[in-house]
Amino acid sequence: MGKPVRIDTDLHDQATSHANAERTTIAGQIEFWAMIGKAALDNPDLPIDFVRELLVAKAEDKSLSTPFVPQGKH
Repeated sequence: MGKPVRIDTDLHDQATSHANAERTTIAGQIEFWAMIGKAALDNPDLPIDFVRELLVAKAEDKSLSTPFVPQGKH
């Protein structure tokens, strides 16, 4: 269950813009940003773009993924 929080108007406006573009809710957009921030703080040696892409990949439908097939030595 969610809890209401107060956020800066500018942050809300930015979240609204991104949420509309990405077809998600404002709360969902802010939660995503928070997850990226937490993961980045937990893994300071990783580039932020890598962290974001990893979280996006984890959320994708598994049926859309391509299995990794290692190439054998010839």
